[in-house]
Amino acid sequence: MKQHKNNSKAQDFYKVIIVGGGFAGLGAAIKLKQAGIEDFVLLEKASEMGGVWRENTYPGCACDVPSALYSYSFEQNPAWSRVFAQQKEIKQYLLDVADKYQVMPHVRLKHEALAAKWSDVEQCWIIQTKQGELRSQFTILACGPMHEPVLPDVKGIESFKGEIFHSSQWRHDIDLTGKRVAVIGTGASAIQFVPQIQPQVKQLSVFQRTAQWILPKSDLPLFAPVRAMFKVLPLTQQLMRGSVYGIFETINGGIQSPAAMKKFQKIAQWHLNTHIKDPILRSKLTPNFIIGCKRILQSNNWYPTLAQPNVDVIASGLAEIQDHTLIASNGERCEADIIILGTGFEIAEPPIANRVYNRFGQKMSEVWQGSPEGYMGTMVENCPNGFLMFGPNVAVSSSAFIIIEAQLAYIMDALKQAEQLGIKTIEPNPEITRKFNQKVQAALQSTVWNKGGCQSYFIDRNGRNSTAWPWTTFKLKEKMKKFNLDEYLVDYQPHSVEKAETV
Repeated sequence: MKQHKNNSKAQDFYKVIIVGGGFAGLGAAIKLKQAGIEDFVLLEKASEMGGVWRENTYPGCACDVPSALYSYSFEQNPAWSRVFAQQKEIKQYLLDVADKYQVMPHVRLKHEALAAKWSDVEQCWIIQTKQGELRSQFTILACGPMHEPVLPDVKGIESFKGEIFHSSQWRHDIDLTGKRVAVIGTGASAIQFVPQIQPQVKQLSVFQRTAQWILPKSDLPLFAPVRAMFKVLPLTQQLMRGSVYGIFETINGGIQSPAAMKKFQKIAQWHLNTHIKDPILRSKLTPNFIIGCKRILQSNNWYPTLAQPNVDVIASGLAEIQDHTLIASNGERCEADIIILGTGFEIAEPPIANRVYNRFGQKMSEVWQGSPEGYMGTMVENCPNGFLMFGPNVAVSSSAFIIIEAQLAYIMDALKQAEQLGIKTIEPNPEITRKFNQKVQAALQSTVWNKGGCQSYFIDRNGRNSTAWPWTTFKLKEKMKKFNLDEYLVDYQPHSVEKAETV
């Protein structure tokens, strides 16, 4: 790949800069190398790669997608120890893959992207870090949607006399033994760590603003003979991956139909009824929305934990803190020595949008005004040559790797065509983008996400679903197989116009 001519120092200008060292960023680096593009750098803010699997170390942290599907299709791992891999194993898989594909020489650790600005003057992206500026013709923003904790705005929180921390910033130095612990939130993280800490603590108060539908989790150890079979006969693991994908795709398809999800909901209702015999507690734990409206959760030990004598479920949000006393919105009170925030992450408004500036110097978040919008969830108007992983409206009820690999196929085809045709810049066509988003929003209207009767992170502060992909993942992969230049505004290098016209 030829070095781009630019006034900046040669070593600070790249064909591509990737921001983020989780699975999306690592996948982008691997695909660039496979495409023969070595002129790139990956910026990672932390001292090691890992993304959410580096950040989240709370007890019981594990994947809620079976490991067979929660991995790159081109680099399946026959050594998973369980059907649902745990945090340490997933992080190690990521680090091993980075080594195997020789990505680390391209990685700059402790390089946080403070700002990414497109310059029409220089026709490039300028990425600002504490170590200086870097420039690139293209940038891939692979920052992931689940790394900026949501911290509640609660009256008197600063007056709390005990310890307080978010589940993604777990304080392993704090001993919970014999303590009065309050957990705020009952989402995907809380249902994993609450059962782990319950036996240690004296009293556990769980603040549940909204009850969740919980499915049984088919988690089992993968014993040595099974792992050996996966290694010797990779086709067996491929078949397992295919069957898991089929199950998730069935659920994903069901989300298009509230009626179908109501039938599916019977499994979750049976799960609740089986484990919770106390009618008052069961009433507290029964959601008032259709399953799938919020993220579908799985656990075998959540309900048995909540039924323990040292656990109290407060079916309300936290309203106020006075010293060691926590007061719920419904007036209930409890005492706590430690507060653990299981309040999740910023999804509908990705934090990276506060650091990306378009050609007019506007922050992406200012343009979006709370309702992210792009084209094919990958490019955003007035941000030429900028690709966004996990962008607006690409979330599906399946593995993140389905989205990652679909988007990377799309981005790599764009880069390949740019190289072959001498393209200087690519950006979304506003008219085509508008029509695309109208279709997306129209298709979402009948889904459980929009019609299921809940307030979820899929719906942004303006009441718009700017997160979910309304169709099947088959359609997502099909649409992203080829990057159609006709749908974009394309500017060619002067000497390339004739070449482009003849192709």
